[in-house]
Amino acid sequence: MKRFINDIKKYHKYSIYSAKAYLKDEVAGSHLNWLWWLLDPICFMMIYVFIFTVVFPAGSEPIFPAFIFLGLTLWQFFDKTVAQSVKLVRSNKSIVTKVYIPKYILLIITMIKNGFKMLISFGIVIVLVLFYRVQPNFNMLYIFLVMTTLFVVTFACGTILMHFGVFINDLSNVVKIVLKLLFYMTGIFYSVPTRIPKPYGWWAVRMNPLALILQSGRECLLYDKTPDVKWLIYWIIAGAVVATIGVATIYRNENGYAKVV
Repeated sequence: MKRFINDIKKYHKYSIYSAKAYLKDEVAGSHLNWLWWLLDPICFMMIYVFIFTVVFPAGSEPIFPAFIFLGLTLWQFFDKTVAQSVKLVRSNKSIVTKVYIPKYILLIITMIKNGFKMLISFGIVIVLVLFYRVQPNFNMLYIFLVMTTLFVVTFACGTILMHFGVFINDLSNVVKIVLKLLFYMTGIFYSVPTRIPKPYGWWAVRMNPLALILQSGRECLLYDKTPDVKWLIYWIIAGAVVATIGVATIYRNENGYAKVV
């Protein structure tokens, strides 16, 4: 743990600088530049709202667009970071083979990059909250606990997949399939507790950390409800344990990554 903290302090400036460089490079050849980071989630929201209010009516509540957009915002951070984590070492071969940095720093750079995009999307969430006249309330502060849970769970999954992605070439294809399944199980465009019969809906939310995160985010930002704090803390602890194992595994094996890639 001490080594991990010292490395975070040592490489935090490098992580921020690298994330900025990746973001600039991503929009370098685009006419709309950073506007795509706004248009992309907005277009997805409009598509899902159309499908689930016109084609397959499912969102009868008046704040359904905000319901979907908040779910997409939280989900896409997890989805993109986890999917990218599998190939992080291989895609950064020039760095891994020439200079030493703790390899999980590559994951932190990815999280900063995707977190910045999520921050932009949250600006749209705030606009939607104001548009639907959701009154400010104390429960909104729980979003910080929700975001902490999201970051810890994402980092935990990323460290494990990052390590095994070095040695298993087909892992990225497996992860894509699992993420697609998880997308439909997490409740991006429906409420898991109301769609799944009791008591299974209760367990479906709490056993799936992403479903819990989405449900909790919607409760505190849109419905003035207190989320299930106890289970959010449980998942923070579980994520911290898995992340500790992942970081320790990376430390133990990172000298051999250069030989494999």
